[in-house]
Amino acid sequence: MSFPGGVQPQIIILKEGTDTSQGKGQLLSNINACMAVADCVRTTLGPRGMDKLIVDSKGDVTISNDGATILRLLDIVHPAGKAIVDISRAQDAEVGDGTTSVTLLAAEFLKEIKQNIEEGVSPQIVIKGFRKASVLAINKVKEMAVTIERKDPVQFRDLLEKCAATSMSSKLIHGHKDFFKKMVVDAVLHLDQDELSEKMIGIKKIAGGGMQDSIFVDGVAFKKTFSYAGFEQQPKNFKTPKILCLNVELELKAEKDNAEVRIDAVQDYQSIVDAEWSIIYDKLEKIVATGAKIVLSRLPIGDLATQYFADRDIFCAGRVPNEDINRVVKAVGGSVQSSVNDIGAVHLGTCAVFEEKQVGSERYNLFQGCPQAKTCTLLLRGGAEQFIAEVERSLHDAIMIVRRAIKNKSVVAGGGATEMELSKYLRDYSKTVEGKQQMIIAAFAKALEVIPRQLCNNAGFDATDILNQLRQKHTQPGCQWYGVDINSESIADNFEQFVWEPALVKTNAIAAASEAACLILSVDETVKNVQSEAPGQGQGAAPMRGRGGRGRGGRR
Repeated sequence: MSFPGGVQPQIIILKEGTDTSQGKGQLLSNINACMAVADCVRTTLGPRGMDKLIVDSKGDVTISNDGATILRLLDIVHPAGKAIVDISRAQDAEVGDGTTSVTLLAAEFLKEIKQNIEEGVSPQIVIKGFRKASVLAINKVKEMAVTIERKDPVQFRDLLEKCAATSMSSKLIHGHKDFFKKMVVDAVLHLDQDELSEKMIGIKKIAGGGMQDSIFVDGVAFKKTFSYAGFEQQPKNFKTPKILCLNVELELKAEKDNAEVRIDAVQDYQSIVDAEWSIIYDKLEKIVATGAKIVLSRLPIGDLATQYFADRDIFCAGRVPNEDINRVVKAVGGSVQSSVNDIGAVHLGTCAVFEEKQVGSERYNLFQGCPQAKTCTLLLRGGAEQFIAEVERSLHDAIMIVRRAIKNKSVVAGGGATEMELSKYLRDYSKTVEGKQQMIIAAFAKALEVIPRQLCNNAGFDATDILNQLRQKHTQPGCQWYGVDINSESIADNFEQFVWEPALVKTNAIAAASEAACLILSVDETVKNVQSEAPGQGQGAAPMRGRGGRGRGGRR
């Protein structure tokens, strides 16, 4: 079919208003976005890193220097920037620490290669070089890592404490790391050593007091639950009590809540009421007959049951959170019963000491000396709520690091030492490669130096001078563990200084950062359906957003 004048008609594929950008300009724009995301957390790295104060849309204030927490709260909307946020979250979930490092590495890889992209080097050549360099770096870390066996319990505990202290050195609690590192290692060693589930470590935050007032409970502690008047008459201290955990409601219910009953005489109504009372008394008598001195239930325990137990010197607590009652069962033994019938000794647990203790302005129920103890509780104290929340995040990172150290048993030096050795290794390797790959592997090697450089900048040191010293030192045999020494404003053997980290932190960070950089480099076009994202489009806005988000690559 021919058209007059040879003019071809315009072919419209995408909906009007769709924003498309492609080519080199789009790629450079994505690289700039990733560098901007990294700049948000750059100053938080290391022992002298600064904290960020973030106020969300609800007005809640968070003070943190944890990379994953900051990036999550920033609510970044740029599609390429989200890739950096995702690797930070993945690092937090997989390893627990190194969230800022992985963000900086990914952005630095892109920054170093940006000039080559501008000069016309194909992104696919860069991706190939990055993947090769990443594999070389990870293998080198595994080769360098020092494995410490668990034959000597004292030496192994010392290793775990050093890993925990290194993790805390960049946190708000670095001034109290000698106190908290023992608490963290005790907590992890109390877990089932095969599972090492961090969910079995309960962390309770109690405002008031100082950080040194924090308590490690060898067992379970939970906040006193809602109680009725008879509760105060119950004993609050037991030695080797029998403990019964229930999923049973011990409360009188009004007739209208449960059923509709048709009656012909007043006596019939009285018989129904009597039956209800006899049912709950039957339950209570069966519980007392088990010999249990502590009764816990996920469901409410009413005023009648509370007084009944108080008269018989039995402690009870209802509405116990599911998480806490599960940890009690793990610690004291027994099992949660959904009926009071046929309860035997095998269904009951026990502990050495039970007590109700005042901690700050709250009362806590403490189960200590548990024979089945595969769980523990940390009661954290501090001034402001935001401060205690940051202490909890810092301890979470340290707990994750200690877990990984137990599972992997291989450690490397921190403080930029490992990155400098990898940089030197890759720089030497690049000289043996021909073509453009030499330039790309050398760029990868230079990017690794961002960690020691940023540690120096955040501490106020002369980064150029210290990096030159490190480069010179790493050329000498036996000096592979030299890194930045924050205390002396110089360099030092960080392995001798006991600045240790699990090797998994480094390998996971390099792999994730490299993959994120390759992902960004492989995108050459972004298509945004602006209309489906715009608010206030009337009644059709919601269904349009759902279709556009899936079919045309728009954001949801």
